[in-house]
Order: sequence, then structure tokens, then C-alpha cells
Amino acid sequence: MKLYFASASPFVRKVMVLLHETGQLEDVEIHDVATTPVTPSDDLRSSNPLAKIPALERGDGPTLYDSRVICAYLDDRAGGKLYAGGWDTKVLEATAEGIMDAAVLMSYEKRLRPEDKQWEDWKTAQLGKVLSACSALNTRWMAHLRGPLGIGHIGVACALGYVDFRHPDAGWRVGNEALADWYSDFESRPSMQATKPPES
Repeated sequence: MKLYFASASPFVRKVMVLLHETGQLEDVEIHDVATTPVTPSDDLRSSNPLAKIPALERGDGPTLYDSRVICAYLDDRAGGKLYAGGWDTKVLEATAEGIMDAAVLMSYEKRLRPEDKQWEDWKTAQLGKVLSACSALNTRWMAHLRGPLGIGHIGVACALGYVDFRHPDAGWRVGNEALADWYSDFESRPSMQATKPPES
């Protein structure tokens, strides 16, 4: 299998953490690509018509894309334990993906759009989604997060790690002390340490 990879992507990191946690890292060739919504990689587009990462090429079927699809496939391949929490696990994963989506859109607005065309209300709205989701995690989901490892744990940790990486002043920890404590503990896992985004 070949994974189309970019070290800064929280969606790719989620897949990488899963590979570490399930012992499948050696089964996958990591293929580093440089791609953005305005300058998509031709190499990636040949495998994923959306030209988005992550994408997982398989020898026995079409390329998989979307981190949720890839993670479900890899979890099933490893014995299917990370989705054992049923619908709660899937909702938690979706919440994590929503944080990633909003945080990545904030990054694109700042990094790809010319400064004189950036829309501050758009960035504020995306940050509001991040903070609202973190508040919901802190008030409704801590019992689940303190339970057995699932895909929701991995997704939430990768989402929060990306917010810290690209938006260190977001302030998601304010009022969310339980979530902040959980994340501080979870990010020390070897799988998280091995997949940290680059410093610059």
C-alpha cells in the first residue's frame, strides 16, 4: 500500500497515528506530496480525482481517500477494535474532523489568500466552530475520551494538535480544563510523538 502524505496535515496525521497504534506502519509506503487547493499535485490527482490528502493506494482495489474511509479500512484490516464504541465513536470522530476542517480553512485563509483579500469574519466564524466543538468535548465527551482507545481519541488528539500547530493563540484550553488535561496526557503517547508536525 502507498499513502500520499504531508506532514502538516491533521487528516494525514490521524491515519499515521492509527498505523502506529495498530502495528501496520511497515505495511505502508509513505509518499510525500506537496499540494494545496490552488496548486494540486498532479501525482496525487492521478490516484485521487479530488487531489486531496490522505489517499491510500491498494494493490487489491481502488485508491481510498478521506481520512475516515482510510481509517475504517485500516482498522478493519487490523481486527476492527477502534470503532467498537459504535455511534458514539463515529460522532466523536466527526466532531474531530469538524475541528480539523475549520482549522484548516483558517490556515488556508491566512496562508493562501492575499492579505488584502482575507476575510476576518470568515476566520472568526471558523474559530467559533473550533471553540464550540472543544466546549462540547469538555462537557459531554470526557467519559468517552477517558475510556478504551478508539478512533475518536485519535481524531480529537490530532485535531487539537493541529490547532496548536497552526493557531497557537486560539485559546481552546480556556474553560476546557478537563479536555486540556486529557490532551496533555494523550499527546505523550509514542504514536503522537512520532507523528508531530514539523516545527516550521
